[in-house]
Amino acid sequence: MNPTTTHASASAIDKTSSSLLPAAAVAAAAHLTPRLFAHAPQSDHEGGFPREEFHWLHEAGLLTAGLPAALGGAGLNQPGHLAEQLRVLQHIGAGNLAVGRVYEGHLNALQLIERFGTGEQLRRYAADAQAGHLFGVWNTEAQDGVHLEPLPDGRFRLRGSKTFGSGAGQLTRPLLTGARPDGGWQLFVLPTDAQPPRLDPTFWQPLGMRATASFRVEVTGLEIGPADLIGPPGDYYRQPWFSGGAVRFAAVQLGGAAAVLDATRGFLRGLGRTDDPYQRQRLGEMTLLVESGQLWLTGAAARYPAPEQEEAQAEGIVAYANMVRTAIEDICLRVLQLAERSVGARGLLRPHPLERLHRDLTHYLRQPAPDAALADVGRFALTHDAPAAQLWQPE
Repeated sequence: MNPTTTHASASAIDKTSSSLLPAAAVAAAAHLTPRLFAHAPQSDHEGGFPREEFHWLHEAGLLTAGLPAALGGAGLNQPGHLAEQLRVLQHIGAGNLAVGRVYEGHLNALQLIERFGTGEQLRRYAADAQAGHLFGVWNTEAQDGVHLEPLPDGRFRLRGSKTFGSGAGQLTRPLLTGARPDGGWQLFVLPTDAQPPRLDPTFWQPLGMRATASFRVEVTGLEIGPADLIGPPGDYYRQPWFSGGAVRFAAVQLGGAAAVLDATRGFLRGLGRTDDPYQRQRLGEMTLLVESGQLWLTGAAARYPAPEQEEAQAEGIVAYANMVRTAIEDICLRVLQLAERSVGARGLLRPHPLERLHRDLTHYLRQPAPDAALADVGRFALTHDAPAAQLWQPE
């Protein structure tokens, strides 16, 4: 996505962003949900990307909502506003899972810059977000992963590529990880508007989430300077922030499950099947499941400690986040199964939205290492002596 260029538009966005409070960010996301949902089919094709939708998010102040209030944001990336952040992500996910996936990465990138970058870097990239630049995190790689080759004056030449580069060709400020010669993993910002990487769209031929444009990204020959490096080597993988962030994508996924529930209700109403006792039973179970997911997210926000306690309580934060992502994955899978039984083959035919929702949510649920996440919860329970009812109680 290219930054907004008109002065009138930028002025309106700056005014909105500077006055946006966490609750207002939630309301703005909820207001956009039906608009995102109605427009989702327009970008649902290979090579597609929801460009217009991100202009809407920009105009609503949501591209800067993660920033501190002093820099024109709503502070959604602060631990004290985790509940509002997750609600925003749910609303965006309910509107369009592809938008939710890329927007979650945008918030994550700004949070990493705020946490590990310098004050000057945060101010610079906050101004970029205000101007409409889209951020994200590209970490996944295959055998030819990204390497940083030293040049004079603290600069580096890049070699290698990333896979699953969501928003490729649209993100102008992606954060990447790369291996330094000393073996450390370095986080850095790649200004792709100045140095466009080479993209391989043929990599991305997925079941669902087609509109995320998650291409293979080749960065060989591009260069970065000292000001592009975010934190010292290894910061990206520090806990609890690396694994604890799983609650964000779980929130987007739950928003997708809520959209499946809404679409199923609409389908049954259209057929006049609302009096069928078996349909009522299935809808009751779907409603119970979606609300259960909401309670998991509420629990995650309630149990998150103050910033000064994050690292000290990293183990418990990560274990709880792993429970949340596991529970919400199960919830979403069950909701999809119940929706299938409710609507039958007819409801899974294009252009009914359930066909797209089913593809997108099924694909998005395939997050890395689900078994390891659940095993970590078991390890945490086995190595702590507190009664089960007190394992995750706030201090």
